[in-house]
Amino acid sequence: MVLSDEKIIEFQVLYKEHFGKEISKEDAYKQGEKLLRLISIIYHPKYNKEAEIQQAELLQKQK
Repeated sequence: MVLSDEKIIEFQVLYKEHFGKEISKEDAYKQGEKLLRLISIIYHPKYNKEAEIQQAELLQKQK
């Protein structure tokens, strides 16, 4: 995953607000990448399962 400079800076700001210390752009990039990977792992299976349920319900209504 590629983070833009704008998103890296945004992550740095959020990190400082939350933890009270500054991090380098390199660290922000690495941690931001890890966070995005974690979110994609957690989110996608749930989304896919919900999408399957909604699709099955839709098919049932059409019968």
